[in-house]
Amino acid sequence: MSKQHEKKRHPETAEAATPIPNEAADAPDGVKDGAKDESEKTDLSDVVIGLKASLASLEAENSNLKDQYLRKAADFENFRKRMNKDKQDAIDFANQTLLLDLIPVIDDFERAIKSSEATRNYDTLHEGIALIEKRLVSQLEAKWGLVRFDSAGLAFDPNRHEAIMMDKSPEVSEATVSEDFVRGYTLKDRVIRSAKVKVLMPADEASNDDASAGDDSSASMTNGEQN
Repeated sequence: MSKQHEKKRHPETAEAATPIPNEAADAPDGVKDGAKDESEKTDLSDVVIGLKASLASLEAENSNLKDQYLRKAADFENFRKRMNKDKQDAIDFANQTLLLDLIPVIDDFERAIKSSEATRNYDTLHEGIALIEKRLVSQLEAKWGLVRFDSAGLAFDPNRHEAIMMDKSPEVSEATVSEDFVRGYTLKDRVIRSAKVKVLMPADEASNDDASAGDDSSASMTNGEQN
């Protein structure tokens, strides 16, 4: 079979082999660069839009956080002021209950003074003041734990006593309180004021023995010289 006959039998094959022109490839270089620039501009525009959206989101978040910080700072400042006020009130009014207990005692003193001015009776005044003192001491001890203690006849204790006068006595074997000048007080078993007392110290027996021995020796020597 001849080649001419084969071309006639398969015309589609010949057509398929004909190359299709590539418009993009055949386009001038200027057209290619323009299309590329437009594509890059589109990409950059998308990036800018995304960045602006992110920036707006961050600014909104920052504004929200700043607002929360200012609110928290204001709350803390108000809390600090309230705590300082409560603390100062606690200091200023710490003794309020005690003072309310003392006011009736002042009232009793006022009544006793007015009564004594009217009657001019010493015994009545003395009795009234003694009752007021007894009531006050009892109230302070029962409600506040303030206890007044006596020291006369007890062994001297530097933790409870302050010696403002001392004397020697052969009747004691250790330092002993002989008299209370000012009685002491304890608050819930803690000494808050020491008692001011007179203390008796034991006589120095050794000194007395030495003095007696010295006297005996002197007497013996005198008798020997006379003999």
